Amino acid sequence: MFFTGVAFSQSVSGKVSDSNGALPGASVTVKGTTNSQQTDLDGNFKINNVGENAVLVFSYIGLKTQEVTVAGKPTVNVTLQSDQLELKEVMVIGYGTVKKKDATGAVDQLNSKSFDNLSATSPADLLRGKVAGVQVTSSSGEPGAAASIRIRGNSSVRSGNGPLIVVDGVPLDGGDISSGGDNILGTSTARNPLNFINQNDIESMTILKDASSTAIYGSRGANGVVIITTKKSKSKEPQLNYSNSVAFSKLSSDLDVMDAATFVKNGGTDNGSRAYDWKKNILRNGLTINHDVSFSKSTENSNTRLSFGSSNTDGIVRNTGLDKYTFALNNSNDYFGGNLKVESKFNYAGIKDNASLISNNAGFIGNLIGSALYWNPTNPIYDNSPDGYFNPGYAVDNPSTPANEGSYGSDTYLNPVQLLDAYKDYTNTNKILASIKTTLKLSKNLNYQFLFGVEGSTSVRKSQLLPSIRIQNVAQATVPASSPEVIRYGQAAIINNNKFNKTFEHTLNYNKTFNDNFVFDALLGYSYYDYNADGSASTGKGYNPDQINLIDNIEGGLQNEFRINSYRNRVELQSYYGRINATIYKKILLTATLRADGGTKLGANNKYDYFPSVGLGYKVIENRDGLVNDFKIRGSYGTTGNQEFSPNSALGRAVYNLNGNQSIENSANANLKWETTVSYGIGTDFTLLKNKLTGSFDYFSRDTKDLIFPVPISTPQPGPFSPRNVNLPGNLINTGFEVSLNYKIINSEKLTWDISANSSFLNNKMKNFTGFIQAGALNGQGLSGAYAQVITDNEPIYSYYVYEFRGYAANGSSIYADAAGNDSGLGLASKKLVGKQGLPKMNIGFSTSATYKNLDASVSFYGAFGHYLYNNTANAYFFKSAFAGGRNVPENIATSPQSQGDPNSPSTKYLEKGDFLRMGNLTFGYTFSGSALEKIKIKSARFFVNGQNLLLFTKYSGFDPEVDTDKSLNGVPSAGIDYLSYPRSKAFALGLNVTF
Repeated sequence: MFFTGVAFSQSVSGKVSDSNGALPGASVTVKGTTNSQQTDLDGNFKINNVGENAVLVFSYIGLKTQEVTVAGKPTVNVTLQSDQLELKEVMVIGYGTVKKKDATGAVDQLNSKSFDNLSATSPADLLRGKVAGVQVTSSSGEPGAAASIRIRGNSSVRSGNGPLIVVDGVPLDGGDISSGGDNILGTSTARNPLNFINQNDIESMTILKDASSTAIYGSRGANGVVIITTKKSKSKEPQLNYSNSVAFSKLSSDLDVMDAATFVKNGGTDNGSRAYDWKKNILRNGLTINHDVSFSKSTENSNTRLSFGSSNTDGIVRNTGLDKYTFALNNSNDYFGGNLKVESKFNYAGIKDNASLISNNAGFIGNLIGSALYWNPTNPIYDNSPDGYFNPGYAVDNPSTPANEGSYGSDTYLNPVQLLDAYKDYTNTNKILASIKTTLKLSKNLNYQFLFGVEGSTSVRKSQLLPSIRIQNVAQATVPASSPEVIRYGQAAIINNNKFNKTFEHTLNYNKTFNDNFVFDALLGYSYYDYNADGSASTGKGYNPDQINLIDNIEGGLQNEFRINSYRNRVELQSYYGRINATIYKKILLTATLRADGGTKLGANNKYDYFPSVGLGYKVIENRDGLVNDFKIRGSYGTTGNQEFSPNSALGRAVYNLNGNQSIENSANANLKWETTVSYGIGTDFTLLKNKLTGSFDYFSRDTKDLIFPVPISTPQPGPFSPRNVNLPGNLINTGFEVSLNYKIINSEKLTWDISANSSFLNNKMKNFTGFIQAGALNGQGLSGAYAQVITDNEPIYSYYVYEFRGYAANGSSIYADAAGNDSGLGLASKKLVGKQGLPKMNIGFSTSATYKNLDASVSFYGAFGHYLYNNTANAYFFKSAFAGGRNVPENIATSPQSQGDPNSPSTKYLEKGDFLRMGNLTFGYTFSGSALEKIKIKSARFFVNGQNLLLFTKYSGFDPEVDTDKSLNGVPSAGIDYLSYPRSKAFALGLNVTF
């Protein structure tokens, strides 16, 4: 038998590759033996003593293991495919990595394969519907619009609720890098602070959700942590990648106001024209063009990757869009035999945002969207009005006096096309994020690491409204000492914001496997963060009617209306922290963390606080064949903090106003401390059905206390009243349940098909809270000072507090229920809690992907349920008296039984279910291969088509249920309010990825 085996043994050679080319370091093993070799730098291998019918096993971390029967062949070449589950096996966490099977906390990771071929202006968009317990909501459909990321719900009422973002080890400061808009027909929010990151540079995104994983970030971990790791070279051979995509977009859903014929048929004021269509006048088909080029090269001691990206987007609203240009460098070098490693990373982004006058809190006149919807469709857009071009849309009391043209008339409303032409708003932002990290091996088991990072940005927002827009109280100023009184119009603003932040991290890491029953990993660290921000703003008002370039001559308005202001803030944070990870008897997992943070935002008596946590896990079943392959239970308990509140909140502050008059902005509070969140959770991770089904279940509870609020307090008499920030008694309780599943339906060499789904169920409630805080500001005609939400005891945050609408009386008046539940008119009714909230109770995500040979396809859905949206747009614009006054409304409003004199009071009439299910992405691709590509030096080429937001299932009557207009009131945020928001688009894209 021995001699027979020798006679039939042979040597087998070949090459192992992946989608990027040759694969060095891959393992080649004769199945059932210890006979194994690794591929060289060019992916080649040679293995001896291989039986004629032996099976070779090819494996590599992150790629699917492949088995090939030799069948007497002397040469075997294979191409390994990516394995999503294997890629998730090792996850980046705070100050280190952990294997998924060894994690004691609730941690999820997305790798680049999860969001390839998606066109996203911000990494926040890539998380949408992908991770259980993570909700991403854009403020509107505008390119680059602000987005809220919520991990396991809200943990604060007035402080920030967004997670800490860490990019390549550098924690970002979390604030906006651009300015909100000047107050013209309301204000607008800053753009998404993550827009500077090119999605094609992202290798992975790790989401830390519970105290066991986030406590290492102490005072910044209460809202969860998102860790972004950028790409580095994976190829020993020089590799050039180019990708390009073109996306065409258009309005995804309509807001159904009447056309001219229907308007007249229902008795609307007929001014003769039939040409107006609000969509054709202010909207267009959008276009996005993306280009990305990257070059990478590795050796045994170095690793380099360079990338350049450009993205140019024209929004579906005219005069809006976003242009982004990025550069990234990732370089690492090993010295002294690998005992010293130096990693340098540099990211730059240049961004230009173009905006139109779409604001969050416009009054009854409205903004661009409001004007377009409200415009009488029988009014001509252009005529022979005194401005020579646009029909002004309002009564002119004294057209013979151009300086006073636009005195307030009874038919005041804006011409939307004129507003488009008269308004300009753009923001130029330059952003850098750079770091250098050195790792020194002090011994076999002990490493020292030093990280220095800088985050810097300059942003300039410039806006102007021409004096051709002449409406009372809109960019209006009076010429001093003029008799008769002379009024001028027009407004301009230049707002500058600068940031420069520094990060210093020192860590010691000790890792040792003592024996099979005890593995120990310890971390000690010190961090210092220095965050600096400054800026200035210049505004002018009251320009001559013939001026058209106000931005570049901002001082050209009225001298008494020219304003300049400036600010500067600095925040410092110093931290000491430690963490122990241990594996005992291969089954028991322990993680213990303690962090001490000291910050300048806090009161003098509370500069430092301590944030501990502990996590435990037990591997009940591991690597077993059959129906149950792996089963782990885990639990965690810990405390984290939230420092996302305004700088200098604990200090006494005064400001000098015009002419040197001083006013008190804030009174000091030496006892102000961080909001803290105590949380616990239990969960399971499992693999079933012969490793086909993987998933996790989690239950969690979070209790936030020491909530920061400003309260009025009197300074020593006879001084004025001023606010002081205090920690109010009360608790914000969040509880929830999460489930995440992934099933490999088919996993063969030619055909694969997998399906993933996740869902989270959330509940929140205020407890032990004596306050009654107004929230959710409303705007529009008849809504001055109105609000729709409150924060109060024993209720979810952002609970709706409005009149309860019961229908219409015989005379057309609205019927509301009073506090006793009786039907009555508005005069006897009371606003009340109506048992509905603005935050979703359930979020879901679903995706499936399949490959057949060179073809691939994928589709994803996501949705939110159990919440209500307040349609402030309908409340402010769509009521009977508006139609009677010559404004446009939906047909059902024009024909409703409501009387013309009935007020549009805030009520449940405008509360609508916000439930929706959306198809996020649909992608089809084909990967070209063969000798034809090799002849032109192309390693691989993939063509794809992609659809975004193609389907939406909802009963919401507004533009889109996925909306979150910023309706903050007295510093308290809102949730679920829709007001004249930028419409969302659907897009169809074509793309090509080529690797040389």
